[in-house]
Amino acid sequence: MTLEIIEIGHPVLREVATDMSLNQLASPEVQEFIDELIDTKRSANGAGIAANQVANTWRIFVVEIANNPRYPYKPEYPLTVMVNPTITFKSDKRFDNYEGCLSIPNIRGVVPRCPEILVEGFGRGGNKTKFEVKGITAGTFQHELDHLDGILFPDRVEDPKTFCTWNEFTARYEDDFKQNVKQIVAEYGS
Repeated sequence: MTLEIIEIGHPVLREVATDMSLNQLASPEVQEFIDELIDTKRSANGAGIAANQVANTWRIFVVEIANNPRYPYKPEYPLTVMVNPTITFKSDKRFDNYEGCLSIPNIRGVVPRCPEILVEGFGRGGNKTKFEVKGITAGTFQHELDHLDGILFPDRVEDPKTFCTWNEFTARYEDDFKQNVKQIVAEYGS
C-alpha cells in the first residue's frame, strides 16, 4: 500500500522527527509502516523518502536507487532503511548537487553536499549499523536526513538563481549535470 506524500507548506515537513525505541521499531505497526514507506518511494520513483514526507514524525528514512526514471544518472544503491540516523561529514569538500524532492513537485535547485559521509543508526531489524557513503549517493542520504530535521532542500540552496522546473532542468542543465555526476562517480565510486 502506498501513502500520501505531503507537499511543501504542510507543517509536518518542518517538524523534527522523534527518535524511536527498539521496542517501537519491532512492533507490527512500525514494520508495516516501513513496508508502506518503501512502496510509496518506489511508486513515486524517489531515490529516497523520509517519514515526514508521509506526515509521520518517526525518525525513519529509506534510500534505494534502481533503474530510476527520475534520476537516470544516479548510480544504483541497494534498499537501505535507516532508523534514528546520524551523519558525520568525513571531508571538507563539497559538490554541487541538482536536487529535487517528492514533496516539492516540479522544482530543482543546486545544493552543496559533502561527498564522503559516515552514516550511523539502526536498520529495520533493530541492528546497529555504521557505514560510509560516498559520491552522489552521499547527497541522497543528506537530503533524507534533512527531512528528519525539518529541513527542505530549498533551505540549503545557496544561489536562488539555480531554481528551475524539471522541464527547464532537462532542457538546459541536465547534460552538464550528468557530466558532473560522472566525474563524482569516477572520483568516489558512487
